[in-house]
Amino acid sequence: MKPRYGKTISQQCRYYEVENIFEYMASVHLNGNISTFTALFKELEKEARKDFIDYIFNEVEPIYWTEILKATI
Repeated sequence: MKPRYGKTISQQCRYYEVENIFEYMASVHLNGNISTFTALFKELEKEARKDFIDYIFNEVEPIYWTEILKATI
């Protein structure tokens, strides 16, 4: 399958059939699917990646911030 890069938030929500791609990505990471999370993060366009980081700080419990942020770089 061809890699998906530079996709917007709405495109990702439709493709993965979820209401909130950021919530989905956080749950994937917290369930231990780090490689899947990394692939999902890389598919996002630059602005959507920034929005995801904002989402992490606003919606995810602080004890998980470090783990998730390390997986993004």
